[in-house]
Amino acid sequence: MNSKTKTIAIGTDHAGFSLKAPITQLLESNGINVLDMGCFSTDSCDYPDFIKPAAKKVISGEADKAIVLGGSGNGEAIAANKVKGIRCALCYDLWTAEMASKHNNANCIAIGSRTTSEELSLQIIEKWLTTEFEGGRHLNRIEKIEA
Repeated sequence: MNSKTKTIAIGTDHAGFSLKAPITQLLESNGINVLDMGCFSTDSCDYPDFIKPAAKKVISGEADKAIVLGGSGNGEAIAANKVKGIRCALCYDLWTAEMASKHNNANCIAIGSRTTSEELSLQIIEKWLTTEFEGGRHLNRIEKIEA
């Protein structure tokens, strides 16, 4: 994987916990630093407690991007998108990961561990990180989102 990303924050709930270790391994093996914002077990927890801090690391500049994990990924995407400046896309296949970068310049992605296999999750992350933002007409749309 060839990515300009140097640091990624990860936040997860108990349902997404199983994906955290393989994702961390993939990122670190490619020279990307991981900021682990929790959770730290499969004990039931409230995902906003871990998702929002991961998203805030992007806004503070401590991380270039964030990955948030949960059962479906939906609640995690919603929570991350409550942080001003975050553009979190729910990714469930390679096309949604590509479009998250290419058209939406997503600085965060959400993946559901109950809907997406470990193997596909890793492929999604690789696709997201290696796809460049297309700019052009998409930049205008992102500026409208940010306004």
